[in-house]
Amino acid sequence: MMQVNAQPHLVIESLTFRYPGQRTPLLDDFHLSLNKGERVALLGPSGRGKTTLLRLIAGLEKPDAGRIILDGRVLTDGQTIIPPEARRIGMVFQDYALFPHLTVLENVTFGLFRLPRHERQKRAEDVLALVQMTHYAHRYPHELSGGEQQRVALARTIAPKPELILLDEPLSNLDPALRDELRAALRILLDKEQMTALIVTHDEGDAQAISDRKVQFNDQGSP
Repeated sequence: MMQVNAQPHLVIESLTFRYPGQRTPLLDDFHLSLNKGERVALLGPSGRGKTTLLRLIAGLEKPDAGRIILDGRVLTDGQTIIPPEARRIGMVFQDYALFPHLTVLENVTFGLFRLPRHERQKRAEDVLALVQMTHYAHRYPHELSGGEQQRVALARTIAPKPELILLDEPLSNLDPALRDELRAALRILLDKEQMTALIVTHDEGDAQAISDRKVQFNDQGSP
């Protein structure tokens, strides 16, 4: 377990959200804070608001009430709404969401457009080495296994050095043996990059292997 800073890096206060037509909020007065470098797993049955929470943090949904603060910057508070692309948040989806027409290297460099060309190349090569995908740099996603695609998705997400990484069931599509391997690789990767992360999972083993702390979701997104 790595050392974490005692100063909260992510603060979620009184967050409330319901989808159109819902009578009962999916998230109701939800509170959570993460220290810098901390990894927290969100556990619980489907339909309790775990993935919705990630989408609210990423800016893909708008809360009905409450506020979200990342690294001292208000992302949303009812008046301020920072757009997703300006939040410095990375998200790994369950289906990997790689660009099929781009090579592995091009997928990783895609989010590094603000860097000079030589720096983009160097950063992409560095993160591909971290996930042991250097030799696959010029292959396309359809030429990779599920585990290899997930490694590329992780590399692409950490390449821009986001302030926070959100992982939505990142290992759920993998067979048990590969899942164990990727658990260890993901933990090492997050440690090396000193990343703060929220991980949605239904698997206690994933939570135990990857996270520093677990939050169990009950009714109305209550931890």
